[in-house]
Amino acid sequence: MTMPPRILFFAVALLTLFALIPFAVIAWVRSAPSPGRPIHIIQDMDFQPRFNTQTINPIFQDERAMRPQLTGVVALGEVGTPHFTDGVVDGNWAETLPSQTPMSMSLLERGQVRYNIFCSACHGYSGYGDGIVNQRAMDAMSNADGPIYGTAWVQAKSVHDPTVRDQSMGQIYNTITHGIRNMAGYAAQIPTDDRWAIAAYVKALQKSQDARLQDVPPQERASLNK
Repeated sequence: MTMPPRILFFAVALLTLFALIPFAVIAWVRSAPSPGRPIHIIQDMDFQPRFNTQTINPIFQDERAMRPQLTGVVALGEVGTPHFTDGVVDGNWAETLPSQTPMSMSLLERGQVRYNIFCSACHGYSGYGDGIVNQRAMDAMSNADGPIYGTAWVQAKSVHDPTVRDQSMGQIYNTITHGIRNMAGYAAQIPTDDRWAIAAYVKALQKSQDARLQDVPPQERASLNK
């Protein structure tokens, strides 16, 4: 039996290698890091006709590609109860915490931490309005030659003031959220859960400075006389 010429084996092997080159190139392009787009053999829906942001879209009357949010539309999963989001129950300030943030020691500890971070600078750690920022501002205001650099400042409110102490939990939460008078709101800086934690801690702080003997458990009262 006559064997095929050796040149034929080399030719077949060479053609096979050449046939594999496109697949090797595609695999390399798809896997290697590159600032350009990868090769998409199957397009799927990766590249579709679209409008870029801040461009003109003649389909709409205002010709804006970026559509404004419709009034009253709320994203899925973002609907909250008035108690949780606004601190209101049946049109009145809530007297209690919402069900999403039940009272617990961990909640009060969380509220203390967040209060110390966001509130103590003006209101002080004890809540008497003697925070370091307030002290420095008041010193600048009381300068003998007039306010330094034209400083304008209003004394930080003590949370133990009767006008604040008598406020309900929901009203304190609302103040933290939206601010009041010269105090800015902290809705953008503090999540809703943490705002409720701070409100709970403020009520506990107020209670600590205005407690009665009847508020102390009977088994603990004897220790107060030592």
